[in-house]
Amino acid sequence: MLKYAIILLVICLIWRWALGSWPWEALRSKPTRSQALFKARKLLGVEENADRDQIKAAHKRLVAMVHPDRGGSNSAMQEANAARDLLLEELPDKGADIRVDADSEGTSQD
Repeated sequence: MLKYAIILLVICLIWRWALGSWPWEALRSKPTRSQALFKARKLLGVEENADRDQIKAAHKRLVAMVHPDRGGSNSAMQEANAARDLLLEELPDKGADIRVDADSEGTSQD
């Protein structure tokens, strides 16, 4: 019995070394887009129908708490930024905050 346990352990270690993940991680399903959106909304604390300003305000509040300068971690910051980006991508007016002021382009008041 111990012989089989050692063989199984060696196989698991080789799998981890070769593929970069444990064998049992391959059995888990990848999160779907809707699951990722749910997790992002939960992290930021916004409703399903939140608009751009609500998402940005919630992100700002979360970042104020998890920023590395305030005792947070880089991974928490990355998770907050990823949640914000994902929720902003889902809005119907994705490019709304990219506005070009045609009057200020190429004109100079010298």
